Amino acid sequence: MTGSPPPGPEKAVKAVVRRYWNGRSDSYDADGISGIDTAEQREAWLSLLRGWTGDPDQSKRVLDLGCGTGTLSVLLAALGHDVTGVDLSPAMLERARSKARERDLSIDFRTGDAESLQVPDSAYDVVTARHLIWTLPNPASALREWRRVVRPGGRIILIEGYWDFPQPWDEYREIHEDLPLYRGRPPEELREFIAGHGFERVEQEPLMEPALWGETPEQELYLVAIDVPG
Repeated sequence: MTGSPPPGPEKAVKAVVRRYWNGRSDSYDADGISGIDTAEQREAWLSLLRGWTGDPDQSKRVLDLGCGTGTLSVLLAALGHDVTGVDLSPAMLERARSKARERDLSIDFRTGDAESLQVPDSAYDVVTARHLIWTLPNPASALREWRRVVRPGGRIILIEGYWDFPQPWDEYREIHEDLPLYRGRPPEELREFIAGHGFERVEQEPLMEPALWGETPEQELYLVAIDVPG
């Protein structure tokens, strides 16, 4: 079983999203907290992900959604996991493939829609998404889709934040009202949203250490881990 394509109005919203992130692909990694610039950052992220993806001696099948320029995908592959990265933006994926080649990592990068995955049921041990859920027109259906593709006993890991943009920006001015979680949410509110869609075990961890981001974050950043029932 695979996800169904989105209806017409959602396609229009996602066309705007794709256009925006295609335009950001060259500058994205240099934009504040988006990239990883130092060995200290890299080690901090590897330590964090090692703790949440489980047994470090056991390779996992990981689906990295909204992978962008491959920041998280590359880290997960460096930990020894079998990684597939999916993004709506072809330009972002080209940057991600370049990163993987530079590091001699084998990562399967694919163009795709995080809300409608062309993936069989229970195909992955772990789903990850970094700074994604705020830009989805149907975050509730996305959660159901992510649960579908994770095996029983697997995990969904979201790295998110409370962005609280003062004004809608750039192309998002025309679509922000179609995005239920635009601007992000404080961690307690996102946990409540997730729990309200059928997930019983939802954990969180603050991600405010400068070592992760190369600076002290201005926004509230955090990780949410969702255990899929076995």
